[in-house]
Amino acid sequence: MSILGKLTQIWSQDMAIDLGTANTLVVLKGQGVVLNEPSVVAVVDNKGKKSVLAVGDEAKTMLGRTPGNIQAIRPLRDGVIADFIVTEEMIKHFIKKVHKRSSFANPRILICVPTGSTPVERKAIQDSALAAGARRVQLIEEPIAAAIGAGLPISEATGSMVIDIGGGTTEIAVMSLGGVVYSNSLRVAGDAMDGAFANYMRKEYNLMIGDSTAEKIKKEIGTAIATNNNTYAVKGRDLRSGTPKEVGITEEDSVEALNPILREMINGIKDALENTPPELSADLVDMGLTLTGGGALLKNIDKRLSKETGLPVHIADDPLACVAIGTGKALEQEEIFSTVLSEY
Repeated sequence: MSILGKLTQIWSQDMAIDLGTANTLVVLKGQGVVLNEPSVVAVVDNKGKKSVLAVGDEAKTMLGRTPGNIQAIRPLRDGVIADFIVTEEMIKHFIKKVHKRSSFANPRILICVPTGSTPVERKAIQDSALAAGARRVQLIEEPIAAAIGAGLPISEATGSMVIDIGGGTTEIAVMSLGGVVYSNSLRVAGDAMDGAFANYMRKEYNLMIGDSTAEKIKKEIGTAIATNNNTYAVKGRDLRSGTPKEVGITEEDSVEALNPILREMINGIKDALENTPPELSADLVDMGLTLTGGGALLKNIDKRLSKETGLPVHIADDPLACVAIGTGKALEQEEIFSTVLSEY
């Protein structure tokens, strides 16, 4: 290795990235989570020449509010890259931000990917990170990272089951002895819940709402089991008159809106349980299921899943950062987790 290469290695701290559809979290080796921002990039089109205007928090505030020449883009859809160039710019921005804008930043990066992503999609993620200035890029599957982050004993000869409900995908996996025994990636998760609220408001109340309002409803009143009759005011545009309107919705409305999404998740979990070897199934009776990801914060989701599966359901300590923390641990203890890391 050249002297410059060695110096860059010293200056650049290794990074673990949870490149999510909704949020991107960055972990620096030895420092924990140092960045948590929305996976949104605002691009300005100046006479056919596109340039990045804002990334992350600043860009998210522009979603649905931009003038004609500015576009707020979410470059990842269903956990995989939808816009290669914009993703590259976003990773570049985050690398510079955590390395305090050092132009020498050339880190080794570990990125988590959905289990259902194809080799082509995985290579696209790796190429994006390399083009953004990474020295070396390795990949880890999301449920494995989530299980490591949740502190599950995945290296032992006992069955562990994790359900990671992110923005674009719900990752379901049963693990034992450091490997995945069964995994499935459903393309329904947090974003689909937002979409379900938007559809419900349009169908039941003739009210048109934007993505940000739908997300707000999910956080404020979203629930898997209704427990009270409180009403929540939702503002939007009346589909008939075209004028602004406000309606009140209850937790019952919320359950009805989310039912199709939750039903799909429950069916995916039941499929996983049916495909789990009997010995590991016996372990799950005691160990139960562990929920991670932003979707685990949906009110009463643990109670609903426990009722439907008959198994205990636990929510990880820090569900939002669980995958990022697990990816960070895998980066720091590479010799222990080398079997679950891959390169394309």
